[in-house]
Amino acid sequence: MEDWLTYRLSDLLLFSPRTYYRTLELHNRALWPAHLALLGAGTAVAVLARRGTPWGSGATTALLSACWLFVAWAYHLERYATINWAARYFAAAFVLQALLMGWHGVARRRLRFAPSRGGADRLAFGVVLFALFVEPLIGPLVGRRGWTQLETFGAAPDPTVIATLGVLAMATPRTPRHLLVIPIGWCAVSGGTLWAMGQPDALVVPIAGLVVAWLALRHRSGGRARLTSPPPSAPPPAPLSPRRGRSSSGSR
Repeated sequence: MEDWLTYRLSDLLLFSPRTYYRTLELHNRALWPAHLALLGAGTAVAVLARRGTPWGSGATTALLSACWLFVAWAYHLERYATINWAARYFAAAFVLQALLMGWHGVARRRLRFAPSRGGADRLAFGVVLFALFVEPLIGPLVGRRGWTQLETFGAAPDPTVIATLGVLAMATPRTPRHLLVIPIGWCAVSGGTLWAMGQPDALVVPIAGLVVAWLALRHRSGGRARLTSPPPSAPPPAPLSPRRGRSSSGSR
């Protein structure tokens, strides 16, 4: 039992940091220049969710679901599985998340977006922009990795998950809670992996995930729910006073 206490999180890794980022670099080289199209899809997701048009709600969820399926196949199965046996289960979880979002947002149209300028919506939208344009730069600027090892939306899990959480936090009247389980779970897995590798940006994904999950769970029943609630019904009319009967002394 005492031997187990001597283990650290890094001892559980099946690969070295160099191998991990080399795999990511090969992944990026194989996909380029598809990153540009994926970034365009992410921008479209952000704009559609922000505008909240009736047809845009289904398109937003469909694009997100397609990106989750692509990451499950292109990254988890084709690349990450070569160095980590658990990647097959990660891929299955990403496929399940894509199906759940497609079911709620496309098939049943339960994920809807409406224009709003509330503080919670602005923060959630800011997180989406952070995942698209800022998070990919943190690794090369802060961590010990090269520019060919960027993690971008639609190609790598982390920015895809964070952007998805931001979009789900903008849904109205509120997001089904089970749609948050897999994204939050991945934030914990990713943060633990980077922490075990000694990366200085290990807490970025978990913190961003917690912030957006808090928004989705605590702020969705507020202002935007009122946008879809039916207008209050008019008060019932006051009862009419009974007519006074004719006097019995009246003549015919």
